[in-house]
Amino acid sequence: MPKASEIKKNAAIEHNGKVYVVKDINKLTPSGRAGASLYRMRLYEVTTGGKADESFKADEMINLANLSRHQVSFSYIDGEEYVFMDNEDYTPYNLNKESIAEELLFINEETQGLIVLTIDGTPVAVEVPASVELVIVETDPSIKGASASARTKPATLTTGLVVQVPEYISNGEKIKINTAEKRFTSRADSK
Repeated sequence: MPKASEIKKNAAIEHNGKVYVVKDINKLTPSGRAGASLYRMRLYEVTTGGKADESFKADEMINLANLSRHQVSFSYIDGEEYVFMDNEDYTPYNLNKESIAEELLFINEETQGLIVLTIDGTPVAVEVPASVELVIVETDPSIKGASASARTKPATLTTGLVVQVPEYISNGEKIKINTAEKRFTSRADSK
């Protein structure tokens, strides 16, 4: 059993007799010598999708739920459901748009390295890779002679995500995005 300080985003935990997926974690460090760090977690219940906010002490033990990970590819959209196909046995996993809204900013038909998390065969979350390649659909015109370390400008990507990019980047370019920080890292390698 891990401590609360060791829990990561998208972990599945058992708490108060229910199974939750951890969507967000904030570390709170109270001022004062006797204050122990608290970890405030935004939890989503697996069966109902209900939200809960819970705080745990750093050394509090937490039960992990039995979680399976499946390499998948994005397949298609069916109304409010996004369907992902298992890369090995082609099992479809349907996830509600609302439950994976944050991850959808990084997912398109070409995204590689997606993982669906399941508990007892029920899909509960999707994990995106550390970096993805997306195409810019709208940004200000590139400025000739702009240096790489100069000012930045906003760029809208195919998924709707808006990131800051250097001034020399233009519309239609494929760029790499750090998914944890939601920021531009480099131009994508042209093939």
